[in-house]
Amino acid sequence: MDSYVVMRVGSERYAAHVAQVRSVERVGDITPVPRTLPFIKGVMHLRGAIVPVIDLAERVGLTRAADGDEEDRRIVVAEVDEMAVGMLVDAVEDVVSIAPEAIEPPPSVVGGLEAVYLRGVARWGEHLLVLLNLERVFSAVETEQLRQVEKLVHG
Repeated sequence: MDSYVVMRVGSERYAAHVAQVRSVERVGDITPVPRTLPFIKGVMHLRGAIVPVIDLAERVGLTRAADGDEEDRRIVVAEVDEMAVGMLVDAVEDVVSIAPEAIEPPPSVVGGLEAVYLRGVARWGEHLLVLLNLERVFSAVETEQLRQVEKLVHG
């Protein structure tokens, strides 16, 4: 059994492998960084480190629910290509165990994401849980821009 952190983005449920998740944080001050990709919201200060923050809804092409509760919003700090990246989500709902045999290969397009970004899909109660492959969520160009943001802030 593998453990996954379940995140809600709009009406969709996504999950990241717990081994990639460093922490779940309340949304605090995010400092915008000019001339970055639209889904890069800026950077945040986290326990002595500067972490780039992306809006996962914008990255995967979803619209945020208008009735979403600001109190529930979180930043999931994950390890992507040896770099900490914060992902703004509408809520973190649970940590669940999923047996590898319960994971099905993803259809060609699920919840706005191409299959290359997915580890697979699994049932979670009444919901379909989309398991993210975080290394593939960002293209090489996007990862480089995140690194540039990190360098810009660190000087």
